[in-house]
Amino acid sequence: MIYGFEGRIPKISDTAYVFENATIIGNVIIGNHVWIGPGAVLRGDYGTIEIDDYSAVEDNCVIHARPGEKTYIGKHVTIGHLSVIHTGTIRDYAVIGMNSTVSDFAEVGTWAAVGEGAVVKNKDKIPDESIAVGIPARVIGRVSEDYKRLWTDYKKNYNTFTERYKNNLNKM
Repeated sequence: MIYGFEGRIPKISDTAYVFENATIIGNVIIGNHVWIGPGAVLRGDYGTIEIDDYSAVEDNCVIHARPGEKTYIGKHVTIGHLSVIHTGTIRDYAVIGMNSTVSDFAEVGTWAAVGEGAVVKNKDKIPDESIAVGIPARVIGRVSEDYKRLWTDYKKNYNTFTERYKNNLNKM
């Protein structure tokens, strides 16, 4: 469901796909070829959420922002199932593992990978091309060129989902 709230109206690209049981509220900007999965909640009721082109927000994610603040998700980002992003910044090509949290004012760098179940705490920064895991998330290594090639292919799959879901999803 898509809702305006107190004059804040979502802006969703015609090329994006938002699953019908996802909830989009208020000041949410969704770019080109973005895929929003079942059960995701993007609540721009008093903050702003921006998701740039070709990103995927998988099933049951929650994205929110503090009053007057912004959550930004860059291009070609994958937000794994059940993740929570709250007033954070996720740079281009990053991967946020399933059931992870990126907390207030934290930043995940370009091509960084946050492992499953990790918690990126308030104001923490995960550098570009770093791998971070644990609670709290700590950098344990660097993203390899093989990882980038593999994830570039995975991301292309979600990029095709926007059209595939529009054209082939059948309610039973």
